[in-house]
Amino acid sequence: MNFYFSQIIWAVINIILFATTYHNYGVTKKYTYLREVIKNGLPIARGAAMVLNFNCMLILLSMCRNLNSLIRRHCKSTCMAPVIRVLDKSITFHKYIAYTICFFTIVHVGAHCYNFENLIDSWSKENEIDAKLSQLDGADNWVNPIRSEMSVGKRGSKFAGVTGAVITLCLVVMVSSSTELIRRSYFEVFWYSHHLFIIFFAGLVAHGCGEILRYQTNMDKHDPDVCRKQENLATWGVKDPCRVLPEFEAAGAMTWKIVLLPMVIYFLERCLRFWRSMQQVKVVKVVVKHPSRVVEIQMKKPGFVCEAGQYVFLQVPKISQLEWHPFTLTSAPEEDYFSLHIRVVGNWTTDLANQLGAGNQQIAIDQMPRIAVDGPYGTASTDVFRYEVVMCIGAGIGVTPFASILKSIWYRHNQDLENLRVKKVYFYWICRDTFAFEWFSDLLKHIEIQMDEMNMPGFIQINIFLTGWDKKLANQVVMERSADRDPITGLFARTKYGRPEWAKIFNEVAEAHNQTSVGVFFCGPSGLSHELHKMCTQSCDETKGVRFFYNKENF
Repeated sequence: MNFYFSQIIWAVINIILFATTYHNYGVTKKYTYLREVIKNGLPIARGAAMVLNFNCMLILLSMCRNLNSLIRRHCKSTCMAPVIRVLDKSITFHKYIAYTICFFTIVHVGAHCYNFENLIDSWSKENEIDAKLSQLDGADNWVNPIRSEMSVGKRGSKFAGVTGAVITLCLVVMVSSSTELIRRSYFEVFWYSHHLFIIFFAGLVAHGCGEILRYQTNMDKHDPDVCRKQENLATWGVKDPCRVLPEFEAAGAMTWKIVLLPMVIYFLERCLRFWRSMQQVKVVKVVVKHPSRVVEIQMKKPGFVCEAGQYVFLQVPKISQLEWHPFTLTSAPEEDYFSLHIRVVGNWTTDLANQLGAGNQQIAIDQMPRIAVDGPYGTASTDVFRYEVVMCIGAGIGVTPFASILKSIWYRHNQDLENLRVKKVYFYWICRDTFAFEWFSDLLKHIEIQMDEMNMPGFIQINIFLTGWDKKLANQVVMERSADRDPITGLFARTKYGRPEWAKIFNEVAEAHNQTSVGVFFCGPSGLSHELHKMCTQSCDETKGVRFFYNKENF
């Protein structure tokens, strides 16, 4: 609910900004004469512009990963929960902001097209206030930027038109190249076109510097409510009450005041990322014998400090100078190295595996290609140690973040039991087949053996649900059903077949842990995410004091 509450706040701010700006340009006295020549399109265009400025500020901040991680690390209070939920879904929020920018760009451009026609038409209206205002020809005392019926005339209006066209074109290219198909199939196209944001923001700041919007400054000597009346037009500059002509002043550029600080923050963010990418990364071990074409890389980097559940971006310049790929850390913070398990499924990961010696030719550690690492960055999973009871749910490849989390929980349990808040862990893994992630089964086996040796078999409860089924698998289960270990995974915990009954599972956890806050952490497809989020809301029981807090992995 916190994310939806944050969305509501964001929407309300947008509405307030549009409404107040609309009122300022549509009602206030100082813009009376500007409204006379531009008409009703003025407040609409300005209201849309203010919303655009606000969202262009947010869209930069939503992509400041280091800033987001800093906020997450140091702002743990309850009042900051809505902000943290927005950080958890920063990419989703980034998309919502982009859609909003697109919509209000259409509104802004459409209103200005209407305004432009009105500015030209005002020259042809003889003996009317529009023509009177358009004919003011002082060096600094004008209100209509179009100086004749057939010519734009003033440099400022030309400048605003050109910059407006440039930033609109950049926006169209960026949005159209950000579709799922383009990003997945033509990453370089997405990467290059998205960096048009540099031109976009430069044009955005310059767009408001033309000073074509002007307000009246001498309303005490020239009352627009009186002088705009038809019977008083002939008295302008001749006799009272309109002997003194109206004087105008540019409203001044507003955009740079709103987006300058986010632009500086984002620039520093990119500098930090570049500095991190240039730091030396030492590959200490490469494990290529994992099943299911999974390669494990163990690395060390000066000053690298991580938390359980975080992720990093990986780049190998020898493969591509542009591509940065996110991978979840599978090592625990308590280990003296950080590791990634990468499944070889595409062109980039295949090239990486070959560069690391996973192909036919083995490569010595000192001959490994240079690897750049950016991160680590925080996710919702880093909050796992805030709860006494934890439910970790992974679906398919979504099980990867829990490698680091389960190892870290177990390390802390063994080393610092008194200060460990987590008392019980329920782990659920839903997959079509376990063969694609046999490396993870090995990790679970290791944890099971250690729990058995320490006589604590129930601290981490492992539940694996297999949704795929075929004749060969059925025969294997029948043949080995009497074995001590599960015939599919090799674990003591028996594999369950079919999909989990979440209502029953949540009810059992609630019954077992009265007066407890349960942290539910999930990584996987959105359909299951919605179901689990709904179950967390429905399973909260105030009479028993049980509350479920939902957290979804996003990166």
